[in-house]
Amino acid sequence: MSKENIQSIVDRYIDVSFSVTKKEEALMTKELGSEITQDQHYILRYIYRVGSCTSTELAEAFEVKKSAITAIINRLWEKGFIKRTRDEKDRRVVYLTLTEQGEEFFQRIEEKINCLIEKLISKFEPSEMEQFIKTYEKLNQMLIEIKDNQIDHL
Repeated sequence: MSKENIQSIVDRYIDVSFSVTKKEEALMTKELGSEITQDQHYILRYIYRVGSCTSTELAEAFEVKKSAITAIINRLWEKGFIKRTRDEKDRRVVYLTLTEQGEEFFQRIEEKINCLIEKLISKFEPSEMEQFIKTYEKLNQMLIEIKDNQIDHL
């Protein structure tokens, strides 16, 4: 492939990636409303799926500093969505779980987001959607490998 063709693909990728990300964020923000941010939603989603975790685990999963996670956790705790429970054997360890209110809230907003995503994916043929997801998963795996290789070279 020529340098011009590669540059054209790079430009298209960057342009569409930026456009899709911004539009997706705007639609998600509209669905979430003013009660919760996207970052808070992703944290609630993670805790909902795993059941219980620590802030260190969250920081690692979201690839951010623990202080950033702590700020989000504090806001979710203030809203009554998260419960903190100290480990009985090691009081330094704090487990995070959703409260009943947090679980109900998460399920309510998740339903809104699922409806939004369903509207989008219904515009595609099933085979197109399957290929898109496979390609997106492949891109994610490649990015993980690149990140891991960069860490190995430090």
